[in-house]
Amino acid sequence: MRLIHWRALALGLVLSSSAAFATDAAPQATPATSHDMRDKPGHAAIASANFHATEAGMEVLSKGGNAFDAAVAVAAALSVTEPESSGIGGGFMGVLHRASDGRDIFIDARETAPAAVDSKDYLNPDGSPNRDHSLNGPLSAGIPGEPAGLVWLAEHYGKVSLKVSLAPAIKLARDGFKLDPRLAESIASRQKDLRRWPASTAKFLPNGKAPAEGELWRDPNQARTLENIAEHGLAGFYTGDNAKAMVDAVKAAGGRWTLKDLADYRVKERDPIVVNYRGFRIVTAPPPSSGGVAIAEILNILSGYDLTQLDEAHRTHLVIEAMRRAFRDHNDYLGDPDFVKIPMDMLLSPYYAAGLRQTILPDKATPSSMLPSSGGNEPGMHTTHFSIIDAEGNMVSITSTVNYVLGSTFVAGDTGVLLNDEMDDFALVPNKPNVYGLLGSKANAPEPGKRMLSSMSPSIVIGPDRVGVIGSPGGSTIITQVLEGILAFIDGKSATQIAAQKRYHHQFLPDRVDVEDGVFDKSTADALTAMGYQLKPREPWGFMNVVTWDLKTHKLDAASDPRRPSGLGKVH
Repeated sequence: MRLIHWRALALGLVLSSSAAFATDAAPQATPATSHDMRDKPGHAAIASANFHATEAGMEVLSKGGNAFDAAVAVAAALSVTEPESSGIGGGFMGVLHRASDGRDIFIDARETAPAAVDSKDYLNPDGSPNRDHSLNGPLSAGIPGEPAGLVWLAEHYGKVSLKVSLAPAIKLARDGFKLDPRLAESIASRQKDLRRWPASTAKFLPNGKAPAEGELWRDPNQARTLENIAEHGLAGFYTGDNAKAMVDAVKAAGGRWTLKDLADYRVKERDPIVVNYRGFRIVTAPPPSSGGVAIAEILNILSGYDLTQLDEAHRTHLVIEAMRRAFRDHNDYLGDPDFVKIPMDMLLSPYYAAGLRQTILPDKATPSSMLPSSGGNEPGMHTTHFSIIDAEGNMVSITSTVNYVLGSTFVAGDTGVLLNDEMDDFALVPNKPNVYGLLGSKANAPEPGKRMLSSMSPSIVIGPDRVGVIGSPGGSTIITQVLEGILAFIDGKSATQIAAQKRYHHQFLPDRVDVEDGVFDKSTADALTAMGYQLKPREPWGFMNVVTWDLKTHKLDAASDPRRPSGLGKVH
């Protein structure tokens, strides 16, 4: 009854103010350039989850490329060096800022469901979710979007050819690199599933066993596929011999892909969500990402408070309650906007946020008791993010993924392409949790050609004196990580401090606050517990990569999350 009450109150406030909220809070495509941003930083910065990828981006910048060319290089290098998190068999979402005209752009290179998708494939005989089919093997794989997205970036925003921007990744795949601990651990942890597929065994378990940290790792098949893309663009991946090899492998293993599925894939350019908070302009991801909507809704709720005047416990209490309400709406309303009508005007309205704010008690947690509880998995790093600002002031915030660690574990024949397992991000069984404990409704049910909902939240934050490019992996925790990063940036923290700060997370259900060790001192933890919160310690999560630009001094900073040693933030 309480949930009905607060949502009815919030909706009533929206309806009574319909003339005002459409212009105040709807997604915008207006230029974001401030007076100070007309100046150029004169140098470049990249932060990514792997030092090889950061160096690949820097190499392409040195050869005349811009931030968008560097993004192609970084993403392709991550496909080779960090396949546990992303790759050309997956997809990405990106927020771009083009300095020449101040335009903000959202690139949707999310995977899509094949035309022959059948929800029954993901059900056990008793109607419960079949997690093996949604997480492992070809049935779990959506049609990849990353190759199309990289070609789109190069052709529409880049300055150099794909042969130049893909060259570092091709060299890494062909000549090899030393295996880092994360990839070695990922392969070892999933070798049982990798052994189910001959091409996966050949790629990840050479000589029949998991490779050790420090071994030289080569991926000649992926090198050839990247060379095809460099030479032929979209056709090098989505049609011809490469497409046929992938479809033949998928069908032979029981999947439902067709050549037409690949040939029909299209990148979508969408207007990003823009929200104003405390004099800062946050440009973030629209649906089919749920992240930007949730972040905007949380910031709109928090805008009614002066958080700087509160002690840590009460500030955290308000942030958690805003998270709780945003994730509740995430479960109910969000999906692919090309297939479902999403009440964006309501969700982004400051009046709707005001109604939600009225339901937050000043010193007591609101129980999430309106839906059955679900036990989410530990937050993971099975996605990746990188941030770039170039010498001209172009900016890129891209989050890329294959979903779970090593995606589907299915390599498509001799193409070297490790396929995603993004079908699990659909609400395959409405109101049943996915691998990250997130619920979904029919709005996110699978349909032919539909994009599955995502938590990816690449963002750019523009303030009076500073600009930040922020993002992170981490499943459902992406949203709260990026939110906390934005709040830290607004509070004046540096790139290094933002990437390193301790984290907490609430996603409506399960009704608990996940906490990293040391995020709260004892008095704050005790106060939150007294308010009714269950604090659950977790292993550190996320892999945030941040670039900041001081508009007064034009100084750039780049930082990669210290939780993972493979990352590198570098200023050139």
